[in-house]
Amino acid sequence: MSLIGTWIQRITIPWLVYRLTDSVFLLGFVGFAGQLPTFILAPFTGVLIDRWNRYRILIITQVLSMVQALILAYLYFTGNIEIWNILLLSILLGCINALDTPARQSFVIEMVDDKKDLGNAIALNSSMVNGARLVGPSVAGILIATLGEGVCFLINGLSYIFVIWSLIMMKVKPQQPNIGKPDILRELKEGIKYTFGFMPIKSIILLLALISLMGMPYTVLMPVFAREFFHGGSHIYGFLMGASGVGALTGAIYLASKRSVLGLEKMIPIAAGVFGIGLMAFSMSHFFALSMILIIASGMGMMLQMACSNTILQTITDNDKRGRVMSFYTMAFMGTAPFGSLLAGGLASLVGAPYTLLIGGFFCVIGAILFAGRLPKIKKLINPIYIRLGILQE
Repeated sequence: MSLIGTWIQRITIPWLVYRLTDSVFLLGFVGFAGQLPTFILAPFTGVLIDRWNRYRILIITQVLSMVQALILAYLYFTGNIEIWNILLLSILLGCINALDTPARQSFVIEMVDDKKDLGNAIALNSSMVNGARLVGPSVAGILIATLGEGVCFLINGLSYIFVIWSLIMMKVKPQQPNIGKPDILRELKEGIKYTFGFMPIKSIILLLALISLMGMPYTVLMPVFAREFFHGGSHIYGFLMGASGVGALTGAIYLASKRSVLGLEKMIPIAAGVFGIGLMAFSMSHFFALSMILIIASGMGMMLQMACSNTILQTITDNDKRGRVMSFYTMAFMGTAPFGSLLAGGLASLVGAPYTLLIGGFFCVIGAILFAGRLPKIKKLINPIYIRLGILQE
């Protein structure tokens, strides 16, 4: 319920910005400003997550997110909403997400008693996210057309009641807060050394950053393909984005059915390669039916690569450094998104949308090949951890 509300607001904000300003620049700038705090703050919030109680952090961030949505609704209904209000509140939400996202990723391990079930839990979470991704935008379109943007903000604000209530109802083993270390910069340096000094974690995060930078911005260019190449309107755009969501949901459900984390490391380069090849083929397709199939495959590859990376990181990371590692995961996955969008927009204006997707897909395939080349060494390094956790027999 809460994620559907989040997707409703995520669709409503750009629509309202464009309606108020008629400015494509401001449309992009508000999106960029809202995502930038995640990139800047995530490494520091990772230190705080390792120090503080993650359960309490999540309750606080959900309450703050609810307040942000309700302020937007209040400003809209009182007739005081302006572009600077939206910009500031988007930046505020970006700051909240910089703490909330790595805290939520780190908290998964505290909800799952058996490490063998971790992959299923992360995949089920991905299924939930992508299910909301399919429902939320459709609901948002109907609400905007019939009741206006203010109702969308109000519904999102009220939807946080469900997740806050769920958190309060949880019975989890209390995490001991680590507040004895006063030097944040020293802990940040320790987290960087741990994350990028262990080859499996470093390789997974660098590949994820490359995919997010070069491949993920394909969504920014979908309106261009819908209008210029398939000669359609918003409904064609909706079909393309929906197809991507169907692929992502399919990938998440497949991963949820797997019985163990074993073998997921091999799936990472395969999924990244499928994503890249799917984008390259889509960029050259002029048939709508074929393009829908290709975008489903791309969405599935994207989701499998992201969820497998998340599962392995959660499994092999030491608990006292989990917040910092997941903050770099968040930085690689979400923090690079604004730069990728700017890069895709600039490149598309120079060489066109098809060549931009072709170049992005090509870099994804190269990244997958390089990761596959390091796979034997990665497996050799993570197998002792699996044996220690009882996932793999010695």
